Amino acid sequence: MFVLPLPAVAEPLTIAALGDSLTQGYGLPQEQGFVPRLEAWLTARGHEVVLVNAGVSGDTTAGGLARVAWTLTPEVDAMIVALGGNDMLRGIDPAHSRANLRGILQAAQEAGVEVLLVGLQAPGNYGPDYKEAFDTMYPDLAGEFGALHAQSFFAGLAVEGDPAAAARHMQPDGIHPNAEGVALIIEALGPQVEALLDQIE
Repeated sequence: MFVLPLPAVAEPLTIAALGDSLTQGYGLPQEQGFVPRLEAWLTARGHEVVLVNAGVSGDTTAGGLARVAWTLTPEVDAMIVALGGNDMLRGIDPAHSRANLRGILQAAQEAGVEVLLVGLQAPGNYGPDYKEAFDTMYPDLAGEFGALHAQSFFAGLAVEGDPAAAARHMQPDGIHPNAEGVALIIEALGPQVEALLDQIE
């Protein structure tokens, strides 16, 4: 009896999301957090993908560097890096943050893992020198390592001419997005994650 060979089934691509409480989904039911919602968004758009939540609340770039080696397990094909917010909140010298992010990107490069580096913008209360040093480290490092770069984790919440609009999509602490905010963040960031998938497919 002749049996037709079964078509090969492609393994889903695995993306690790290395970050802090924004990645981890602080203050939200697990299924409403950034990582599961992003995975669902990508799946709905036809991508065979598994996202690994490597977000740790309170983590700094130093913490991310300390655990990047065990985040980059053999099955990881790509990584989203979204760190720096806690460095900024603590007023850590951006030179240290830059060095830590560089170490993370070097580890990914050595592992052959494509990266989407997600930036943040510092407020002006630390002064213009701090803001410039902090804001520019993300595009600078993305360029240095050939990584994809998203300008801001919160880009989806920016509404021209209505600064209060973003506040409606934040939890009471004013730092973490609520469920509606997460949805808007993913709508803005999702296409850049799709571009990351294109790098490895």
